[in-house]
Amino acid sequence: MQLRYRYRAYPDATQRRALAQAFGCARVVWNDCLRDRKQAHAAGLPYVKSAELSRLRITQAKRTEERAWLADVSSVVLQQTLRDLDTAYKTFFDSLKGKRKGPKVAPPRYKSKKDTRQSIRLNTNAFALQDNGTVYVAKVGNLKVKWSRPLPAAPTSLTVVKDSAGRYFLSFVVDTDLEPLSGTDTETGIDLGLSAFAVLSDGRRIAAPRFLRRAEKKLKRLQRDLSRKTKGSNNRAKARIKVARQHARVADRRRDWHHKESTKITRDNQAVYVEDLAVSGLGRTRLAKSVHDAGWSAFVNMLEYKAARHGRYFGRIGRWEPTSQVCSTCGVKDGPKPLHVREWTCQEPGCGAVHDRDHNAAKNILAAGRADRPNASWSAGKTRTKVPAQRDEAGSHRDGQTTVAGILAL
Repeated sequence: MQLRYRYRAYPDATQRRALAQAFGCARVVWNDCLRDRKQAHAAGLPYVKSAELSRLRITQAKRTEERAWLADVSSVVLQQTLRDLDTAYKTFFDSLKGKRKGPKVAPPRYKSKKDTRQSIRLNTNAFALQDNGTVYVAKVGNLKVKWSRPLPAAPTSLTVVKDSAGRYFLSFVVDTDLEPLSGTDTETGIDLGLSAFAVLSDGRRIAAPRFLRRAEKKLKRLQRDLSRKTKGSNNRAKARIKVARQHARVADRRRDWHHKESTKITRDNQAVYVEDLAVSGLGRTRLAKSVHDAGWSAFVNMLEYKAARHGRYFGRIGRWEPTSQVCSTCGVKDGPKPLHVREWTCQEPGCGAVHDRDHNAAKNILAAGRADRPNASWSAGKTRTKVPAQRDEAGSHRDGQTTVAGILAL
């Protein structure tokens, strides 16, 4: 299985200029190749092959006066950019033909030098781990890295990322073996919410940390300062970086908390069941800010790939299951209830059970997951299904994202 390990890098001034040049050259090659394919499509010509683009836009372009500076960066960076474009086109075509599940994927788009997030991808021919703890990147030099944890194996690829806050990261893809945990008899169903982030079927409640809400006061001040700066000025650029850094702190805290909670749940339970929520739809309602602050999708994806890695079972139940309407004691459907009803009593004669809305839903999710488990095509940790590493560092625009994080859905 493939895992991605990301570390903070601290390039010096010379290395930052070299990385900026590499980002720019990769962007130019991407835009040139994309323009050739768009023009060929508009003219009714056949699809331009990658070999032809590599010859025209990389090899021959280096010999021209207009693109001679392409030779100042590693050729691996330029070739990998072309491969990323091929992947973006393949994903787009598969989406059109119905070969790719999920929402439709947009075609590749041009990249702008004004994008606040830049990245390049390298294979093993263009980087090397040094004995002194630095990482050598071709045509850049030895980058100082903060090793928060050791790599479990030799990396197969490297992505250098500069985020919107001006921070640099090295993202390694590593092929590792599965790490099964010792078996346990407990299983759990999880009901995700806003008042409580999650309620487990055993009654445990995980409070919602609300990282964005807690940072809103400072963000409001920083964004007000940004709005007062003249567009295009250096002061506006500095104010934008301050806002981006604050948002990065919020995202880092949320991600760290998601990892800790998902790891604990995976270790304590042999099987985990969650509800397949329509997060993209909920993100367009009046609860949008709270929904995005909770980060349900990222949390569920972490549960999914950690279950596959550690030999646990992960299952999703349909979003149309009436988990909040059915009595978990007698199984009678009591009808829909508004959100302000947090407790209710079953009206079935002979039952009369008093339910907490979220705890009752978690119990029903557990029961539905157990009932559907025999129909699952495979279980985590019991097949050789490959788990792809997340690839959100490079590639096409977010609207045309080439892959998704986590593992294949059950």
